[in-house]
Amino acid sequence: MPEDSDWTKKELEDQIGSMRAVTVPVNMQIKGEQRIFVLAEMEKILKEARLIALGECGCRKKLAKCDKPLDVCITLDESAEDETKKGLSRKVGLTEALEALKRSHKAGLVHVAYMIEGKQKPDLICSCCSCCCHSLSALIRFGMPNAVATSKYIAQDDPEKCISCGKCVERCQFRARHMEDGKKIFDKNRCFGCGLCQTTCPTKTISLMARA
Repeated sequence: MPEDSDWTKKELEDQIGSMRAVTVPVNMQIKGEQRIFVLAEMEKILKEARLIALGECGCRKKLAKCDKPLDVCITLDESAEDETKKGLSRKVGLTEALEALKRSHKAGLVHVAYMIEGKQKPDLICSCCSCCCHSLSALIRFGMPNAVATSKYIAQDDPEKCISCGKCVERCQFRARHMEDGKKIFDKNRCFGCGLCQTTCPTKTISLMARA
């Protein structure tokens, strides 16, 4: 697991506040939330996008606390057009976007999409680590569970198949898993359903179930 980030609590609150509600000049408010998606959901979103752009992760670029890939932040459609015009991202095809998504997943990053209220699809897809990302860091370091919305899924383990190898512990950004006396302990209350544990389990012990 990466260490906690160097974001201060004030910086985190300011960043999260600005991402949850953006005020525009006509005195209207655009509300949104950050939601976690599993890999299959992200792939579907990319395949349905009209335009895709790829850019660097601002958080990891600023803090540089891990060696996770930088060029994995994805914007879609209108946001992709804006980002490319500003020179912050470059337009890519579906194949390259899917490769970036899979590369970030393999690196143990959590797929977080920014959802605008009233829109069915996200404009921005981030691949986040808990050591640099302000939202995940807030969730873990300062006990701010509303910083990131959970996914539609939750992990479910089969204790009879589990060999307590610890691979899922290493992959969990939310500290829902730890080793105790050589055995894996899973706290469902801390699971955000990102799917990183499920895709890395060598014995296929972990499955993703719809949240009740």
